[in-house]
Amino acid sequence: MLDTPNSSKAVRWLAIVFFAGALCFAAVALLLGDVFFLRLATEALIFGGLALSVDLLLGGVGLLPLGQALFFGLGAYVSALVLKEWHDSFWLALGVALLVSAAAGLVGGVIAIRAKGVYFALISFGLAQVVSKVVFNTRELGASDGIIGVPHASVVPGVNASDPGGFFLVTLALIFALYMGLRYLMDTPLGRQLSAIRTNEHRVAFLGFSTWRFKLLAFVGAACVAGLSGALYPMLRGFVSPELMFFQVSGNAVINVIVGGTGTLIGPLYGSALLTGLRSVVGSYTVHHQIVIGLLFMVVVIMFPRGLMGYLIPLLQNRMDARSARTKGDF
Repeated sequence: MLDTPNSSKAVRWLAIVFFAGALCFAAVALLLGDVFFLRLATEALIFGGLALSVDLLLGGVGLLPLGQALFFGLGAYVSALVLKEWHDSFWLALGVALLVSAAAGLVGGVIAIRAKGVYFALISFGLAQVVSKVVFNTRELGASDGIIGVPHASVVPGVNASDPGGFFLVTLALIFALYMGLRYLMDTPLGRQLSAIRTNEHRVAFLGFSTWRFKLLAFVGAACVAGLSGALYPMLRGFVSPELMFFQVSGNAVINVIVGGTGTLIGPLYGSALLTGLRSVVGSYTVHHQIVIGLLFMVVVIMFPRGLMGYLIPLLQNRMDARSARTKGDF
């Protein structure tokens, strides 16, 4: 993670721009009565939360998860079942989804983090494939049709998921809390240990630290972030399906992280907003919108190997450094 004063300040400014821009977008959409784009922006935030969980592993620890959709879909299914079978409480659905995601992350982490590199990626991919096929063939969970008719979640009296503006603000607040929590985590001793493992795992182990335990904590944390984000999906769309656990969802999350900027945390949110909007716009003209997404991904990887935020953050940092130097020179 970025740790110089001006680089941290640059990240902070980019985060302010993102969340302030989201609020402005919501205000304009409400004034225009444009429910479609408000719902689309909410979906972008939800998948941005999934991308945050990927960045915690990829940018924070150096582990490439190709099956993070497992926890996203699991959170979505648990949330849908709680809302449909138990109670329409937003907080109850989030709480149960968090507990189940943490337990699944613990089990999956014990299995996956024993491997490294491409083997970790393949094991995480395999776990998601196995669970998605089980869900796909379980009639009690709706099988291939999933769970439909999920009731609107009640957040607080007078505010529920049926209100596009209110639910967008609730989603934005939750994603903001997840982002700030991960930013704080990476500034703690635990976060510095994770960054050290990403840089040189063998040296950390040589110093007497249990890298396996730290990676397991990161894996469980990422599962919780993905599960909480997934819990919002049925509240928005009113249904869940096994496709939420498929590789395409995991792959899109990885693309969001790489396009936005790996290891920046704010980059995945920008990447999710950009690509979700692009899919919607291009998809209105052609069914082959994935070709455009693929071309954009290749261009970004070639021209901006550190992602868009990986390019903007040093640019802002250099300007801040130059301004600081001029200020000192005046004295």
